[in-house]
Amino acid sequence: MEFNMFGITGDVGVGAVVGFIVGYALKKFMKIVMALIGAYVLSLFWLQQKGVITINTEALFNLTKEAAQTTLSLGEKALGILPGGAAFVAGFYLGFKKG
Repeated sequence: MEFNMFGITGDVGVGAVVGFIVGYALKKFMKIVMALIGAYVLSLFWLQQKGVITINTEALFNLTKEAAQTTLSLGEKALGILPGGAAFVAGFYLGFKKG
């Protein structure tokens, strides 16, 4: 049986690159969702200021809090289903930090 170092380094490199891409994309997705939630809330307050609607602020803040927690828990869920490859996890961390 022969030990092939090039096969191992190829697998590690692919795992790191895929991890980086997944981490980067997940962080960008979370930023977009949080920006949309913020824009939605701001538009509601603008409409309230113009007298078009009235807002139950307590219910609105509870709703946005739940939406933000759901979005942030997406990152935790993604970490829970990640494969155990160290290269993938390291790539994911770097991609998430860069994104």
